[in-house]
Amino acid sequence: MPLLPRSTYYDKNYRQSPALIRARQPYLIKNVLTGAAIFAFTVGVYAFTIRAVSQDEFEDVIVPDKPIQPPHAPNAVGNKS
Repeated sequence: MPLLPRSTYYDKNYRQSPALIRARQPYLIKNVLTGAAIFAFTVGVYAFTIRAVSQDEFEDVIVPDKPIQPPHAPNAVGNKS
């Protein structure tokens, strides 16, 4: 038997007790509004980023035709004698 009695807001089936529901009730609306604000901010930043990146055409970037190949030395790589 433990020295301190077990004190919890959950019953033996891990469901919320009425005391926990009462304790959380004053914060329910504020938590929902805060969660909605964080979610809206995240979706806004994501949408803004996708829209900003999709507008870039990359027409000012010069792409070379073919990369310059260095001259190959015979038997320089993979020489196993």
